[in-house]
Amino acid sequence: MHELIRDITLCILFAWMLGLLAHFFRQPLILAYLIAGFVIGPFGLKWVESQQSIGIISELGLIFMLFMIGLEIDLKKIVRAGPVILFAAGSQLAGGMLLGLLLFASIGASIAGGFDAVYLSVACALSSTVIIVKLLYEKHELDTLPGRVTLGVLVLQDVFAILFLAVQPSLGNLQTGVFLLSIGRVAALVATALALSRYVLPWLFHRIARTPELVLLGALAWCFLIGEIAEQLQLSREMGSLVAGVSLSTFPYALDVTAKVTTLRDFFITLFFVALGMTIPIPNLSVIGLALLIAFFTVASRVATTFLPLYLMKQGLRASLLPAINLAQISEFSLVVIQTGVLAGHIQTATASAVSFAFVLLAVLSTFVLARSDALSRRAIATLKRLGLRDLDHVHAADGAGPGAARRIVLLGFYRAASALVAEIERQNVALLEQITVVDFNPMVFRTLADRGVHVIYGDISHVDTLQHAGIGAAEIVILSVPDALLKGATNQRLVRHVRALNPGTKIVATADLLADVGELYAAGADYVTVPRLSDAHELFCVIEAAQQQLLDDKRAELDARLGERREVLP
Repeated sequence: MHELIRDITLCILFAWMLGLLAHFFRQPLILAYLIAGFVIGPFGLKWVESQQSIGIISELGLIFMLFMIGLEIDLKKIVRAGPVILFAAGSQLAGGMLLGLLLFASIGASIAGGFDAVYLSVACALSSTVIIVKLLYEKHELDTLPGRVTLGVLVLQDVFAILFLAVQPSLGNLQTGVFLLSIGRVAALVATALALSRYVLPWLFHRIARTPELVLLGALAWCFLIGEIAEQLQLSREMGSLVAGVSLSTFPYALDVTAKVTTLRDFFITLFFVALGMTIPIPNLSVIGLALLIAFFTVASRVATTFLPLYLMKQGLRASLLPAINLAQISEFSLVVIQTGVLAGHIQTATASAVSFAFVLLAVLSTFVLARSDALSRRAIATLKRLGLRDLDHVHAADGAGPGAARRIVLLGFYRAASALVAEIERQNVALLEQITVVDFNPMVFRTLADRGVHVIYGDISHVDTLQHAGIGAAEIVILSVPDALLKGATNQRLVRHVRALNPGTKIVATADLLADVGELYAAGADYVTVPRLSDAHELFCVIEAAQQQLLDDKRAELDARLGERREVLP
């Protein structure tokens, strides 16, 4: 017992120290935890050698990590996912699995025995939710079309992982009857958990909502209860903890539970990855070779199974490339799958080590690549066009829409402010739409505006040739409504300078994120600068006044009436 406490102390201490280094050098924390485990484990300094300690630490961490992954799976988002996301996710998973099985089975001599090819295919088909969401959040790209496609694929990957973990214990005897029995056990477990979380847990949590200790204790009790039920059904505690999390994600107190369990999650997830690092041996040449093959295959398969389907669905080169770039790494969930395979005796330790090394390699590379994904996609698009692949702008060129077709008013970039402006014009002066040109590279915006009869040009506004093609030289008014935080490859100030150089006499309306930007935009050549926070402040002040005068219901009714009249492109 004292040895276990000492081992946990070493795990947390080294995880913290190496985590600090990873933070300063902007590397994934998971990488630091894996290295910490390797350093203090049996293959490093040998400060932690007890297999029992490593096993207990790993299992506890795995249970909590799967519980939290389940809590963060939004079933409603899966139901609402559009056909593009569903088809992209389906093709990525099915295509990735098929290509993986073909590749890894063909090199069976180097991964002989067990179900190595199956586990490797599953591991390579999954992408890292932790790394992707963190980087997309920092880049303000979660709510862009490529960001939404990426997140949709990640959610459905998690669902696929749940199904695989359901049948994983039966892989050694995968007969039709055994498979159906496993699915039946999972269905019974899920149905029981969902029924209790819908009809029993809300009643209980409502009565303890004001006692945080009981909320936390209740969530943990639920996690271990469903885990134990799963164990009795011959599934696994890990599978049960995942189902426990998913079932809790659907009930009213999910956010409160998630907030209270987050601290424990971080603690035990750290322990899991440190324990996983302890199992990584010093690699030999065959392990390194397999790890490089896994990494190369993962990147190449994302191009084949993500880029190509999206491109064939006419999403444009950019919206097809970025999800493929975003998803080009191995998931922390892949490490979970591989670890369960090792514990079940389905795969060799060398295979697990190769996957861990490939995960580390791709985690480091993707941190740098995702930070520069926009610039990389631009270069790739230029190359793909030279190779003959057509983008959505080809459609417009074929229709004869060019500089001569430009209108008096040009909207450079189309996001929510521009969507609201178009809806307002439709409501107040629909004839004005005939004088507007919209320039943007969102394929959904392109198709929706074209269907409504609005003149739209598909293109990247950060390129001067796109501005020339849009007819900026003949425009009377140019509106830049997208804030700098959401612009890719450009800023409002740079766009103002480009527009002013192309058309010295046009009226330019720009948008400022910061008050300090206003003067710089005027100096660059803008005629008027909008500051969204000022209009937001005025609206909030009116709401406060209405609330003080007991007129908030009237204010809300007025807003509801205004919203009911609008048909926005980006709701």
